[in-house]
Amino acid sequence: MKNLIKYVQQVFLVAPILFFSLHIHAQNSSAPQLGKNLIKEVIAAMALEEKAKLVVGMGFRFQSPVPERRDTSAAARRDTAAPAFRLPATDPADNIPEKVPGAAGRTHAITRLGIPSITVSDGPAGIRISPIRNGDSSKTYYATAFPSGTLLASTWDTATVKKVGVAFGNEIREYGADIILGPALNIHRNPLGGRNFEYYSEDPLIAGDITAAMVNGIQSNGVGTSIKHYAANNQETNRNNVNTIVSERALREIYLKGFEIAVKKSQPWTVMTSYNKLNGPYTSENPDLVTTILRNEWGFKGLVMSDWFGGSDPVAQMKAGNDLLMPGTPAQSKAIVDAVNNGTLDVKQLDKNIEKILNIILISPEFKKYRYSNKPDLTAHALVSRSAATEGMILLKNDGNALPIKTAKKLAVFGNTSYNIIAGGTGSGDVNKPYTINLAQGLTNAGYTVDAGLKDAYEHHIADEKAKRPKTTGFSFAPPPVIPELIADNNTLTQKVTNNDAAIITIGRNAGEGADRKLKNDYYLSDTEKTIIKNVADAFHAKGKKVIVVLNVGGVVEVASWRSQVDGILLAWQPGLEAGNAITDILSGKVNPSGKLATTFPVDYPDVPSAKNFPGKELPDTSKTPTPNANQRRRSRPSEVVYEEGVYVGYRYFNTFGVKPAYEFGYGLSYTTFKYSGLTLSSASLTGKITATVTITNSGALAGKEVAQLYVSAPGKEMDKPAEELKAFGKTKLLQPGQSQTLSFTITPADVASFDTQSTSWIAEAGTYTVKAGASSENIKQTATFTLAKDVVTEKDNKVLLPQVQINEMKSPQP
Repeated sequence: MKNLIKYVQQVFLVAPILFFSLHIHAQNSSAPQLGKNLIKEVIAAMALEEKAKLVVGMGFRFQSPVPERRDTSAAARRDTAAPAFRLPATDPADNIPEKVPGAAGRTHAITRLGIPSITVSDGPAGIRISPIRNGDSSKTYYATAFPSGTLLASTWDTATVKKVGVAFGNEIREYGADIILGPALNIHRNPLGGRNFEYYSEDPLIAGDITAAMVNGIQSNGVGTSIKHYAANNQETNRNNVNTIVSERALREIYLKGFEIAVKKSQPWTVMTSYNKLNGPYTSENPDLVTTILRNEWGFKGLVMSDWFGGSDPVAQMKAGNDLLMPGTPAQSKAIVDAVNNGTLDVKQLDKNIEKILNIILISPEFKKYRYSNKPDLTAHALVSRSAATEGMILLKNDGNALPIKTAKKLAVFGNTSYNIIAGGTGSGDVNKPYTINLAQGLTNAGYTVDAGLKDAYEHHIADEKAKRPKTTGFSFAPPPVIPELIADNNTLTQKVTNNDAAIITIGRNAGEGADRKLKNDYYLSDTEKTIIKNVADAFHAKGKKVIVVLNVGGVVEVASWRSQVDGILLAWQPGLEAGNAITDILSGKVNPSGKLATTFPVDYPDVPSAKNFPGKELPDTSKTPTPNANQRRRSRPSEVVYEEGVYVGYRYFNTFGVKPAYEFGYGLSYTTFKYSGLTLSSASLTGKITATVTITNSGALAGKEVAQLYVSAPGKEMDKPAEELKAFGKTKLLQPGQSQTLSFTITPADVASFDTQSTSWIAEAGTYTVKAGASSENIKQTATFTLAKDVVTEKDNKVLLPQVQINEMKSPQP
């Protein structure tokens, strides 16, 4: 940490000549003013040094983590914020207090031209700001921790996600920020991805539609979003220097498609480029990615910003159309000034970048002088979070109607995470929240009796283990050390079986920014966890009592080796600050589970198509540069990862190659049953569009919701195609027993087209297509067919982002 601070201090002091006193530009009434004059007039009035500052942020504040909470009492909420470190300013104009302490960054103000500084803040699950300021705990600034991205995608419900976005956006506005750095929608390429908890799905349609819903909800408050990380940022290992090598088709169909959907359906204020290189250049330095595709092909209107210290060459970033460099260093501004002066950067390009920034500033709360309250309705938003959490939890197993827990009132609750619940992942996606309800609290709140002896043992064990940890100092996104699990002896188990009606075991996993997950003791359960499951199951089953496992995880874990030992499995994901209450809502039957998997659970890790090449390999370091470049915080080794699986990601692979998963994409049980009927297509041939309708009937005894999924199988005559692909989805309202609802979906040639590399076109092939309506990618209930008379070119794109090496891509097996 000391070396990091020393390095960044040096970076911020390299250009004292750049920010000399600009007294010749002092405020005067004749200068054009933003909002009163044309933007081009404002830009024309800027000095070059001012332009170079506006496209570069004001720097970064290092904030130590807020101490962990051990309970939710009032006393426990009065934690004091850890000290922060402010990078030195080289211009007196930059020595102004932070508007929102703990926010991620700001832009420079140019007061003489009426240009204010706007504030951006992390992160995807709630605004991440300092909860306590100046050591005064009498007034706090906590934020709602909403459910993780994996959970929200598992709702398959854009209306629910938009409601979360509306509440989220209100907190952004009321705490004084202008733009939130999210949502994040990178594809779940591999289950070990460290930030998969932030991301939505292995499928770009789900990722794009859920992102658009979140963006529309947040931006309805008059604040902005920054969808990220654009693009092909699917790992944390060597993230600052890895070259992602991917084919044009896989890039277009899998890794860019979600961004395209989000841009076209929601027009986010900003897009954030990623750290990685993509087929050669850094994403933030690639005009084909940032301008040709994003702006010219998709019609994006907002500004593009870099990830924090992303890229290596600020001049190349400006040329590419990456308008704003964050968090910003004077060295970057100096490089831009020098490039304009020596003719390597056209000032007209710089003016274009500035115009994009000013367009966003004009619509910001700061420019509009919104009087933020610092008092969002956290109580109401907690209810939104709790409700959304229940919509995305997935019932994986329910043998013998083990759930809901109706007659059992005394519960033996095992597992550290039952008492130390994980609300969300770590890093920029973490939230400083006022409390977290653990599972034991949630069960107690609902009237269950949690075994007091177990509760006391676990709480003391967790407190003792936390006390052993060294005090947290410095700047770290790493998850806290894992607390060893307690193993109950036979005498204790016998007593717990006698005194309780059922057992619940919670398995917890956490991950975050900066590192990918591991196989041992992470993707796979530890030997201790497996022992606990076996011992508890054997003891309770011997007396005819049920055992339930709750998975409090941010990503996929292995389940096949132990699932047969328990009666029920609830995938609770990371449910936000109301975690325990939301989980209990499902366990008790207050809410009928309706979540479905938006990512596949394989039987074993080697079954994953990217397992052989994730996270790539390190390359020989031929650079002579001894320190990181001016954009980066730290040096990393050059590396590359080749996406040899091509378009066969997730269910596209498992279904096409006949590999049986543990739980397939789209899977999820309910406490009731549903019948599908009447799948009808509006036409037997596709010309402009076809409307597909299907009726869902609650055929069970309890009210519930069902997610209907529409897959299409293409002819695949000339193009290598997956067995089926998701093309539409919808969630019913709460259906009472016997009640029905008809859902409608639209299919166009563009929906069934694939990217043809040779012609650089999207082509829908002639032939017969099969429409499949189902409860999951495997559980197909109804089918229908339509024909396409001839090949249809739905879009012609630019020949860009070509890989520089040959990729030995996976192909579907021959029929």
